[in-house]
Amino acid sequence: MSSVLGTLFRTVTFGESHGKAVGCVVENCPAGLELTESDIQPDLDRRKPGQSQITTQRKEPDTVTILSGTYQNKTTGAPITLVVYNKDQNEKDYGNLQHVFRPSHADYTYHVKYGHRALTGGGRASARTTIGVVAAGAIAKKLLGLKTRLKIAAFVSSIYNISLPQDYKLPDIKSIQNEIEKNPVRCPDQKLASEMENLILNVSKEGDSVGGIIDLLIEDPPTGLGSPTVDRLDALLASVMMGIPAVKGVEIGSGFSAAKMKGSEHNDSFYSDNGRIRTRSNFSGGIQGGISNGEPIYMRIAFKPTATIKKEQQTVNDQGQEVVLQSAGRHDPCVVPRAVPIVEAAAALVLADQFLLAKLNKIDLV
Repeated sequence: MSSVLGTLFRTVTFGESHGKAVGCVVENCPAGLELTESDIQPDLDRRKPGQSQITTQRKEPDTVTILSGTYQNKTTGAPITLVVYNKDQNEKDYGNLQHVFRPSHADYTYHVKYGHRALTGGGRASARTTIGVVAAGAIAKKLLGLKTRLKIAAFVSSIYNISLPQDYKLPDIKSIQNEIEKNPVRCPDQKLASEMENLILNVSKEGDSVGGIIDLLIEDPPTGLGSPTVDRLDALLASVMMGIPAVKGVEIGSGFSAAKMKGSEHNDSFYSDNGRIRTRSNFSGGIQGGISNGEPIYMRIAFKPTATIKKEQQTVNDQGQEVVLQSAGRHDPCVVPRAVPIVEAAAALVLADQFLLAKLNKIDLV
C-alpha cells in the first residue's frame, strides 16, 4: 500500500494505531534548516488525544523523537526520521471485533483487499497514523515560514447543525490562531464554540457521534505554485485532504455554489495594486488553471461523524452471518476539533513540495 505524500519534499508515514510506534520519514528537506523536537511538538500537542472532555480519553503523550537527518540541530539533507511511541494501547477493547466488520469502518474493505489486517484500533486505517502527517507538516511550515510570507490557519466552522453564519467576516490569520485555542472545539466564535461543545458532550452521552466542517485559509501564498494539468494545486490539496480519515468532501473557493452562478458573477476581475496584479473578488479561492494566483487560498473540508459509536448496530461477521455489534473502547465523539492541525499540516506538505518544485520552472531560478 502507498504511504507517500509529495514529489520532491516527500513524506512516507508509517505505523498502526496500536502498534509500537507511528511516525514518518521526510525526504529532500534542504540542508541547513534549524530543527529540533521543539519545532514539531506543539502541533502534535494540538492533535493528541485526551485534551478535553470532547475527545477520546486515550492518554498518549505523543512525544516526538528525531532519529535521523539532523546534526547540531540543523537538517543535513538526509532523510529525517520522526517517531512517536504508542504508550496507551488497550487491545482488550477490541476482543469482540476480531471477526466482525464495524459499520462505516475500513474493516470489510481492508479484509477483502489484503486478507490480513491489524484488528486493534483500525490499524493502518486509524486516524492515529496522521501523527506522521502532522510531524512532517511542522517541518514544512517552518521551511515555508523561512522562505515565504505564507501563513496557514484552519478552524472549525460547523459541528452537526451549528455553523458560523454565511456572512461571518474572517479575521486575519493571527486572530484566528489566537481565538481557536481559547476553546476545545477550535471555533473562532466563542459563543458558538460553547454551543458546539455542549452538543458534542450531549451526543457523547447518548453513545452517538457527529461530524462537521473545517475551513482552511492560506494567506500570501507565492504566485505560480502548481501546474495546469495533472499536478494542479487545487487537485493536490483536495487529494491530500481526502486522504485524512473521515473526510467526505472538499470545496475550494466558491465550491459547489459556483454551479448556481453566472460567469459575470463568478469571474474574478483583475486590477493593478501598486504594480501587483490582484483580483477584486476571490471565487477562485486563490487558484486559477491549477496554479496559485497570489490571492488567499480558501478551502472547506467536510468530516463525517465518527464511525465508532456505543449504540447497538446491525452488521455481519467474516462468515457472512448477521450479528449485533456494540463497540467499546475510547473514541472521539467528534473528530473535527483534533483534525484542525492535521488539515493545516496536510496543506503545508503540498505547498512545501510545490514551492521547491517551482524552483525548477524557469532557468533563472535554477
